[in-house]
Amino acid sequence: QVQLVESGGGLVQAGGSLRLSCAASGRTFSSYAMGWFRQAPGKEREFVAGISWSGASTVYADSVKGRFTISRDNAKNTVYLQMNSLKPEDTAVYYCAARTGGGAYYTSSYNYWGQGTQVTVSS
Repeated sequence: QVQLVESGGGLVQAGGSLRLSCAASGRTFSSYAMGWFRQAPGKEREFVAGISWSGASTVYADSVKGRFTISRDNAKNTVYLQMNSLKPEDTAVYYCAARTGGGAYYTSSYNYWGQGTQVTVSS
C-alpha cells in the first residue's frame, strides 16, 4: 500500500517555474515506477512524465518535453516535477501516481494516486 501526497502547486505567470513534490508513505517506494498526470477542466486526465523505480529512465509527453523534468529521491520517498517555461495551457490539477508494472503513459497502469495539486498559469 502506498499513499501519495502532492504539494507545490500554485499560481504563476507564464514563463515562470514551479516544482511539484509527491511524498509517498510506505517502505516500498523504491519498488514503484512513478508518473505525473494532469487534468484540466472538461478534459481527460493526461500523461505528463514518468520515471522508473531507479530513476534511470524517464519519459515525457511531447507537450512538456524540454520544459519539465521528473526526478525522484528514494531515500526521501519523494518524486518531483520541475516545471519551467510554464504556459497557460499547463493549467490543470496535477496528480502523481505509482505503478508496479509497465505502461507509463496510461492511467490504467497505475495502482495508487494522490489527491492532486492545482497549477494555474496566468497569461
